[in-house]
Amino acid sequence: MDLPVWQEVHQELAPLGFTVISVALDKDPEDARPWIEAASPTHPSLIDTEYRLAELYNIVNVPTVLWIDEQGRVVRPNDVMFASDAFVRIHGLDPAPRLDAVRAWVRQGTTGIEGEERELQSLPSETDQMARAEFVLARWLRDQGRTEAAERHFRRAGELAPHDFTIRRGSMPLRGIDPMGPVFREMITEWVGSGHSYYHPLPK
Repeated sequence: MDLPVWQEVHQELAPLGFTVISVALDKDPEDARPWIEAASPTHPSLIDTEYRLAELYNIVNVPTVLWIDEQGRVVRPNDVMFASDAFVRIHGLDPAPRLDAVRAWVRQGTTGIEGEERELQSLPSETDQMARAEFVLARWLRDQGRTEAAERHFRRAGELAPHDFTIRRGSMPLRGIDPMGPVFREMITEWVGSGHSYYHPLPK
């Protein structure tokens, strides 16, 4: 949904050395392809069917944005960032300040969290890592046609890391469940109703 706006940001800032790299986490490239083709991005647009990005950077929900500098260092870690206000009535996050922050980083070299990068970086616990292992095993079992065994491990992964929606919601298409349907809505209602937040943007 936000790809057209990211394309505009890329075109604006590419002459200054900035590159947007968008990555869709999907069970099949064909699920993301229509959105990418409709946006016609000139920046790299990748599809991660193995959820490797979530594992490498401890991404627990989408959209998550990371700022990575020329040396490959994460200078602003996992942040919730929408590029458009299409769903602002749902998430309540104004995209304009974050987009302005990206422009300030590219043009002036400021991230807004200088010296706090490590403190703000979310690291997976041992239990989180176990949940990810369960998720990987469940996907393998599914690919082998062992759907009942896969279901047990998908459920176990979600139980170990209930905050990780790249696992809980990400498993839904793999299990034949609509990730925008009633099961997802019920899950979110229960999660938020228990006093948890669905999105965790950086505090500044």
